[in-house]
Amino acid sequence: MERKLENYISEHIDPEDTVLKELDRETNLTVSGARMLSGHLQGKVLSLLSQIMEPERILEIGTFTGYSAICLARGLKENGKLITIEVDDELQPIANKYFRMAGLQNKIDLIIGPALQILPTIEGPLDIIFMDADKREYPAYYDLVIDKLKKGGLLIADNTLWNGKVIEPAVKGDEQTRGIKKFKEMVRSDSRVQKVILPLRDGMTIIRKI
Repeated sequence: MERKLENYISEHIDPEDTVLKELDRETNLTVSGARMLSGHLQGKVLSLLSQIMEPERILEIGTFTGYSAICLARGLKENGKLITIEVDDELQPIANKYFRMAGLQNKIDLIIGPALQILPTIEGPLDIIFMDADKREYPAYYDLVIDKLKKGGLLIADNTLWNGKVIEPAVKGDEQTRGIKKFKEMVRSDSRVQKVILPLRDGMTIIRKI
């Protein structure tokens, strides 16, 4: 039934364009951990949110092969810029290839390196922040970027239901789940933001700075 619903949804939203379809295909054929790709439905949600916001500056933490960056960058204003951070330098060629194919190479700056070292160098204000990297570091990412998010801006965090592990008892050594839980508690107690969790794929938390 779940597969039938997924197919139904895909058939009733805007179709995946040729560039993103090819990127999805190449990622699944050549890259380990291809399930981390945002994919059609999530990509459309990111594109729609970006197009509604019409941002000038977007920060993405975790590029992978560039699918989500392309989706977000399509909502940028004419002179807008998306900065995306990826720790794995082996993914840079495929991401840059598809940025060029999408005609977004001049709007996307890919920085290779550890996010915790790079984030302090990123200047605000930022209109949208998308977090989809090391879950252990989500609390630290939040601390480093929330003050750079402009009033009315969105912070979108991926994988925040983490296969349902967030509602299970803590397992010793599971630092990924611990990181997500700590991040969610930080957000829940932060009076500076509005927040909602969407049960989309592995959970997407949308946070609005007020």
